[in-house]
Amino acid sequence: QVQLVESGGGLVQAGGSLRLSCVVPGRTFSSHAMGWFRQAPGKEREFVAAIDSSHTSIYYADSVKGRFTISRDNAKNTVYLQMHSLRPEDTAVYYCAAHVTYASTGNNYDYWGQGTQVTVSS
Repeated sequence: QVQLVESGGGLVQAGGSLRLSCVVPGRTFSSHAMGWFRQAPGKEREFVAAIDSSHTSIYYADSVKGRFTISRDNAKNTVYLQMHSLRPEDTAVYYCAAHVTYASTGNNYDYWGQGTQVTVSS
């Protein structure tokens, strides 16, 4: 079983920034593609960003392009989501996920974290 531990969520004013982190202990991190998803109250979970194991393929949801950046540090077993110009509609629980094969934009990830709350006030 692969564990994923998110951190970095919190309360921020509109226009502010946050950086989320997701640590994946163990030796399998570097071979997994990683993704970030979010779920707002009353809404379905949606794709935010994904990065493959070699950093060559990166994908973003249209709603976050130009504002969010996904990156990974394989030496630290960590994937990041840097979020700028945050908006109230970015408020959600953000989940980190690992895919054993490829950087998917769908929900078909193999492992999921518990989530971290991001709240953007207007």
